[in-house]
Amino acid sequence: MSVESSETTAQGLILSDAAAAKVKSLLEQQGEEGLQLRVAVQPGGCSGLRYQLFFDDRSMDGDIVSDFNGVSVVTDRMSAPYLTGATIDFVDTIEKQGFTIDNPNATGSCACGDSFN
Repeated sequence: MSVESSETTAQGLILSDAAAAKVKSLLEQQGEEGLQLRVAVQPGGCSGLRYQLFFDDRSMDGDIVSDFNGVSVVTDRMSAPYLTGATIDFVDTIEKQGFTIDNPNATGSCACGDSFN
């Protein structure tokens, strides 16, 4: 089975090559075995829903696991519909450094960029 480029995956959550490289670097710094990047949507934030990105070694019933350049990304089954087609990228510019999420499912967001509806 061949692995598609992370840029061309049509469904599910997409992790850009830059984001995958940053996650891999952070995981190596953590030095713990079995950690994966978990992406979840939780109630909260100024727009109603907010993103959570964190390292997790748990496996929950219904988890959807994707691999991007050797990085495992896990989404729980409740969050998955909100994240279908969303792209996680990592930017490192003079103005901003960090992970960004471009989500076609979001109908609106707030100025902080961390929550959506």
